[in-house]
Amino acid sequence: MNKKTLLIVAVAILVIAIAGVTYLLYTEKQANRELVQEFQLDKEDLENEYTRFAQQYDELKMTISNDSLAQLLDQEQLKTQRLLEELRTVKSSNATEVRRLKQELATLRKVMIGYISQIDSLNRLANQQKKVISEVTQKYNQASQQVSNLSEEKKNLNKKVTLAAQLDATNIRIEPRNKRGKVAKKVKDVVKLAISFTVVKNITAETGERTLYIRITKPDNGALTKNASNTFAYENRTLPYSIKKYIEYNGEEQSVNVFWDVEEFLYAGSYRVDIFEGGNLIGSQAFSLD
Repeated sequence: MNKKTLLIVAVAILVIAIAGVTYLLYTEKQANRELVQEFQLDKEDLENEYTRFAQQYDELKMTISNDSLAQLLDQEQLKTQRLLEELRTVKSSNATEVRRLKQELATLRKVMIGYISQIDSLNRLANQQKKVISEVTQKYNQASQQVSNLSEEKKNLNKKVTLAAQLDATNIRIEPRNKRGKVAKKVKDVVKLAISFTVVKNITAETGERTLYIRITKPDNGALTKNASNTFAYENRTLPYSIKKYIEYNGEEQSVNVFWDVEEFLYAGSYRVDIFEGGNLIGSQAFSLD
C-alpha cells in the first residue's frame, strides 16, 4: 500500500473517530439537558409541596384554641418557610441540596402528622366536654326549674295557710243612736255609733290576745279619729283608726261590740266601717246617714 492510500485511510479513520466523538458529545449533552429539566421539575414540585405545607399550618391553627399548641405550630410553620426560601435559592442542578431539602420535608410531614393526631384528640376531648357541660347545664336548669316550682308551690301554700289562719268578721251592723240611746232618724241627732260584728270560728287561727282596729270613714273618705297619732300599719302604709279593741280569741265564734262617740260634725251621706287585724282587712260594711 502506497503512502497516498495510507493517508486516505488515516483521514477516513480520523473523520469516523471525530464523528463518533461528536455523536457521543451530542448524546451526552442531550441527556444532561433532559436531566437538568428533570431536576428543575423536581425542584418546582418540591417548592409547591413546601408552599402547600406552610398553608396547612394556617388551616390547623384555625381548628385549635390551645395557646401552647398554637405556639408550637407557629414554630414549625416558620421552619417550613425558612426551608422554602432556602430551596428557592438552590440551583436545580444541585442534586445534593435538593435531596436534603426533600428529606427535611419528609421529616416535617411526620411532625405534622403527629400534631394532626394530637389536635384530633383534643377536639374529640373538647366535644366530649361540651356534651358533658350541655348535659350538666340541662340537668341544672331542670333542677332549678323544679326548685322554682317548689318555691312557688311553697309560697302559694304559705299564702293559703296564712289566709286560712286569718280572722274573719261578719254580721257587721252599725246603729246610729241619739242622746236617749234610741236609733237616730236624722244625722244631726246622732251622738253615738254602735258597731257590732262576729269574729267567726277558725280552728287554724292562733289563739290568744288579738288587736282589732275599726276604721270609720266619712263620705269624703276621711277617717274619724280622736288623735292623729292613732294609726296602724297596713300594706306598707300607715292608716288612722277610729277604735282600737283588744279581744282574747280562743278559736271559737265571738261577738264584739264597740262604740264611737260623735264629737265632730257629721253630714248626710255614705259611710263605711272597715275592720283590720294582724295587718289584714277582715271585714267591711257600708252604711248611710240621712
